[in-house]
Amino acid sequence: MRPPPRPHLRDASSYSRVRSGSVSDPDPLAVIAQLPGVPEAVDEARQAVDRLYRHRVLRRASPAVSTESSLRGARASAAIEGADVPLDVLRRDEAHDPLVQGALRASAEMGRLGSTWRKAPRQVLARLHAVAAAGLAPQEALGRPRATDDAPDPLALGPSLSAVDTAARMEGLLSLLSNPTKAPAIVLAAVVHAELAVLRPFGTADGIVARAAGRLTLVEYGLDPKSLVAVEVGHLELPYAEALRAYLGGSPEGVAAWVQHCASAVTLGVRETTAICEAMQRG
Repeated sequence: MRPPPRPHLRDASSYSRVRSGSVSDPDPLAVIAQLPGVPEAVDEARQAVDRLYRHRVLRRASPAVSTESSLRGARASAAIEGADVPLDVLRRDEAHDPLVQGALRASAEMGRLGSTWRKAPRQVLARLHAVAAAGLAPQEALGRPRATDDAPDPLALGPSLSAVDTAARMEGLLSLLSNPTKAPAIVLAAVVHAELAVLRPFGTADGIVARAAGRLTLVEYGLDPKSLVAVEVGHLELPYAEALRAYLGGSPEGVAAWVQHCASAVTLGVRETTAICEAMQRG
């Protein structure tokens, strides 16, 4: 008797299901960028970032603000995965949870990977996983795609795709990154983030990698070149898993809802970084 078909996530490449025209459409992200509600959300986020970059504190303390933003972003990213540690504990270097340590290492590593992201995204993702999953996965698995069909599901998104199907989806994502697009950085970052989060290509610390890659995309594709926006804090404050499930549905409305979520996360991240600037200004 043949075994029953393996249950798995719906087609994770949701961006491919909402683009217009043929499957060879050269710029599917531009289609997503025009979905109802997306242009307005993206424009609001962009204006928020522009206002942040005019803050007077950044004239003298931009590196310090970026460092604090990265710390808060790493804390938020780990908290989304269930490892919620107060900022004061992180500052005292007293957080020993390997997931938290992985989030901190991934955040620190982003600054060294920026110039490689556009040219060799596969290499960058492998490196992000290697630093994020240290202590969570065997040494030989660090930076390598998962070989098993099952992956942890901390956000209750549903059973993972098989390893073979995941590899195929990842090739599609890498291809998407290699092609030019007229879509704003937020749209590209949203798709990169969602695909990595739902595919869980490594089998450990995938959420940490997904959020790091999303932030790295915002930096390297021009929205936030100084990495000031604590976008992960925005994701933590919003219904993150719910928005990913909407994306997984693959409908234009669901994909648009996810991109709007990501734009809102940027706006909330700007609010967090503005608070950092105000605190520094008060001394």
